[in-house]
Amino acid sequence: MTATTSGVEGTSAGLVERAAHGDGDAFDVIARALGDALYRRALAILRHESDAQDATQDALIRAWRELPRLNDSSRFDAWLDRILVNACRDRLRRRGRQQLREIQLAVDGRDAGRLKTHASDSGPDDGRRVAIEDAFRRLDIDDRTLLVLHHLEQRPLADIAAVLVIPTGTAKWRLHRARKRLERELEKEDRP
Repeated sequence: MTATTSGVEGTSAGLVERAAHGDGDAFDVIARALGDALYRRALAILRHESDAQDATQDALIRAWRELPRLNDSSRFDAWLDRILVNACRDRLRRRGRQQLREIQLAVDGRDAGRLKTHASDSGPDDGRRVAIEDAFRRLDIDDRTLLVLHHLEQRPLADIAAVLVIPTGTAKWRLHRARKRLERELEKEDRP
């Protein structure tokens, strides 16, 4: 398994196959290797620590239960990401949009790839950061997911399309739409 900017990719097909046949130790190795990356991804989408922990745990439990049904072990990483995104959606539905907490674009105190809104956005002051966070918070989970996967995790559109089970062209169009929505929300923040 190799670490990349998006977490751990290329999960060993042998481990996946063993886990699919009920080997709990193999799944434990997978969960330990991917757990932190899944949590960071959930935190970037949900912006709430306990919800991110719950979504990560839910995703791993679902993956363990559904793994025997996975037909192609080489698609495990995208399949697991899709399960995580769905777990994040479930968490948001339970929590309700009105209870969303303040968003911090930095994960674990590091600026792991800020969402850029303008070409000249090289280092926003605190006021601009708060405006971006507030605008991001108002986006729906689908828009947030696209922006997090592409801008924060720097994943290519083909990977995002695989996670969301949509054509690459659709992922590109939805990403464009999410950026426009974020810009509109930022314009609302800029108004006195």
